[in-house]
Order: sequence, then structure tokens, then C-alpha cells
Amino acid sequence: MARTERPIGDHLSVQPSGHLAPPTSPISYDDGERARELLGRIDAVLDQRIVGQRGLRTALVTSLLASGHVLLESVPGLAKTLSAQTLAAGVGGSFHRIQCTPDLMPNDIIGTQIYNYATGEFSTQLGPVHANLVLLDEINRSSAKTQSAMLEAMQEKQTSIGGEVYPLPKPFMVLATQNPIEEEGTYVLPEAQMDRFLMKEVLTYPAPEEEVDILTMMAAGAFNAPINARPITLEDTIFLQRLVDKVYVDNVIRQYIVALINTTRGGGPRPLPGFSQHVRVGASPRGSIALMRVAQALALQAGRAYVVPDDIKQLRHPVLRHRIVRTYDALANNVPPEALIDAVFAAVPSP
Repeated sequence: MARTERPIGDHLSVQPSGHLAPPTSPISYDDGERARELLGRIDAVLDQRIVGQRGLRTALVTSLLASGHVLLESVPGLAKTLSAQTLAAGVGGSFHRIQCTPDLMPNDIIGTQIYNYATGEFSTQLGPVHANLVLLDEINRSSAKTQSAMLEAMQEKQTSIGGEVYPLPKPFMVLATQNPIEEEGTYVLPEAQMDRFLMKEVLTYPAPEEEVDILTMMAAGAFNAPINARPITLEDTIFLQRLVDKVYVDNVIRQYIVALINTTRGGGPRPLPGFSQHVRVGASPRGSIALMRVAQALALQAGRAYVVPDDIKQLRHPVLRHRIVRTYDALANNVPPEALIDAVFAAVPSP
């Protein structure tokens, strides 16, 4: 029997195919309608500047709702910076761009103390990381010491300057980019920092018809025109993030997530034979949390107050591709992480 899905705010009944929805909706009808209207306004802002790139748009909005960070990988010129600026404008937040270079120091990001000779006192100057949306352009060009300076900001949502803690603004989101075709003079991101990104989105070239639209909009000056869509506020964004927390995740779904993650480690209910020949290290518990958080955000965008298995599957590649460490044999044979992820999802039965 097909699963019946009802929108947010309705009194949800137990689904015929499983206990995936609560008896009553955890999100009220008014809150659900407000969420739908706010998400529509964000889409309207993005529509004015971004052509195509549905995967990028979904990753950015989903990460924002789930209070996560995104790592974007692509060749230059695929609207990464434009998308970040547009998203910041769509939520009425502050935006700072940091161009990473080998000589970039941690204090250039988090801030520093400046001595005032006139007063004989130190004053604190906050760095560009103190913004609602921060774009770290070509993060792999900065040194390991500078990359590590972002760990506290990304995980703890605070920075430490001169022994004093400065909380980052709410909401706070990091969008880091890296160029896969120029590796000379770059520093590979350590697994500890890669794992702190909720998703890693790999961008591809636009379709020919989309590229024609880009040229048409460029000729018309659309990219430099003021945004006429009404953005939401930071308070609205925090409201959406709190709604994501309320989205119901049944214990069956949690068990499904854990089974998937354990399968990436060579275990799970149906271990894949020979999987260890391709994967050296599987996803950590942070991967389980990421799958659940992303699924909750996707459910809210779909107008549901509960998670279904398709929410877990939809963004499985961006959530897990950077959490699986491949063996040297897999790298030598060009086994893509997406193929390994698909094998895991195919092996674990869906609830």
C-alpha cells in the first residue's frame, strides 16, 4: 500500500507502510504556513540571480536550515560566490568573503588585539569570520594553521581573542570553496575539518540552455540589478531552524541511518563483501547526525513534519562523499565515493 503524506499542520495518522509519522503533527498549522511562505521568499531571491544549479541551491538552503556548513568544489566561474552573496541577501544577513592564500594568518580571520598608544590600552578588532554568512574562497590554499583556526568557529560558534571569548552572530554559516584542478601550492583539508562540513557539494557545468539564460541575464544587467524580491529576516531564519528541530524522526528511521553508517564501516545488517578493499575509514557518528539533520530540513521544505526514507536518500552523496576515506587501491582505480555510497544504500533495506 502506498504511503500517504499529509502537509504540515494536519493531524497525521499512522502510515499504512510503517510508523514513520506521529499521531499528531509536532508543528502547528500556522507555523507550517509561515515556513512555507518564508521558504518561498528565499527561493524568489535566489531565482533572481541564480540560473540552474538546483543541487547547489538545495545544498545551501538545506544547510542553512540545519545550521550546518557547506564545502563547495568546482572549477572557477560556477556562481559559488554569487550564490553565497544572494543567500545572505535572501535572509537579510551580513556577508564576508575571505580569500585564502598561503600567507593568510589565523588572526586575519578571527580578529586581533590592537594597542592604542594614546590611551595605553588594547582594543579588540573582530575579524571577517564574525558575519552571518562567511565565504572561505579556496580554503585549501591556506595553511594548516589557518585552517585549524576555523575549527572553533565552525563547531563552537565562537572565537577566542586575547583570552576572551566572542560569540559569532546567529545564524552563522560557512561556505568554503576549493578548486580541484589546481593543486600546486595547496594544503589538503584534514579529515577533522572535512567532517565538520555538513555537506560537500560538487558543482558541474550548466546545461547549454541555462548558459544561454546566463548570457541573456548578463546582457540585461540582471546580476547587478537590485533584488526586488522581499527577503526574510534573521529572526525568520532562526524560526525556520527551530522548526527543523521539531521535525519528527521515527526510531525506525534512526535505526535505518545507523545501519547505513555502520555499513560504511564494514559492518551493518548486511555487510558488503570486499568493501574494506575500497574504504579505509567509514563515516563517523557525525555522519549519522548529518543524515538526520539534512533529512529534517528536506522534510520541512517538502511541507512535512516528519522524515521519510526518501529524505535520507535525497542528499546522500553531499552528506557522505567527504566522510568516507578511500583506500589507495580505490584511488588508483578511480572508484568514485558516490558509487560506494550507492552500494551501501542498495545493501541496506529501506523501512
